[in-house]
Amino acid sequence: MKNSTADALPLVRSVLHPTDFSAASDRAFAHALAIALLRQTDFTILHVTPKKVSDVAWTRFPRVRQTLEQWGLLEAGSPESAVFDELQVRVKKITVQDRHPVRATANYLAYEPADLIVLATEGGEERSRGSNRSNAEAIARWSQTMTLFVPARANRGLVSLKDGDFSFKNILVPVDREPDCAAAVEFARRAAEILGDGDVAITLLHVGDSQLPSPALDEGPGWTWHTEHRQGEPVAEILSAADRHVADLIVMATTGQDGVLDALRGSTTGEVLRQAPCPLLAVPAA
Repeated sequence: MKNSTADALPLVRSVLHPTDFSAASDRAFAHALAIALLRQTDFTILHVTPKKVSDVAWTRFPRVRQTLEQWGLLEAGSPESAVFDELQVRVKKITVQDRHPVRATANYLAYEPADLIVLATEGGEERSRGSNRSNAEAIARWSQTMTLFVPARANRGLVSLKDGDFSFKNILVPVDREPDCAAAVEFARRAAEILGDGDVAITLLHVGDSQLPSPALDEGPGWTWHTEHRQGEPVAEILSAADRHVADLIVMATTGQDGVLDALRGSTTGEVLRQAPCPLLAVPAA
């Protein structure tokens, strides 16, 4: 039975992937494309440049049709129309001229909202010690939109750019009284249902002295629930659990009026993101 939180949450109907044409963005592109395929959504690839739009070659954009052919989902030499006609994914490639990628992306989202943003991040401890924050974090901070971060240096990913293979067995969901974790828990369940192959383990991790929250846990044939209570420093315990459970995805509830990631200044989500060994999905609290 679905609870009221699940009923209130939107399904992913549109995916936005901002790209800077880097190798890190290519890895995030694979995740964005795979999700768009599974949900049969609108898929927008956005590039922001200080150059004139006419100076940006379209050939620099990630090649959707060729990638789908490489993944064995389209026949070699398929026409551009096959992406929608056969797979029901409507693709847009947008170039915006602006010297400020964060501002340009936020402005684009104001006029063309998306249900999910998929972003590449640098990740790694070197990044966590830096004084600057990445464009990916800043975009999330402004967007108020559910965001999937794909760290460039992560040990694990959900999908392979080379062949489109999925690796989706374990989800880690850190939970606490605040922010409300119901939305994150529900999206973890949805991810297991949509992306998994029938045996996904979802671990709810609570760090601290307070009582473990008790969100509604819908049973299903494709996932199992596990709970874990640890003492210690939250970021260290979350990262340790991600390695211990070989998490393919971390799902974290976020709050804050300034955007998805609690303004990302000293927040637990932000610190976990900068060192995460796998992609992280930031879900605004219900």
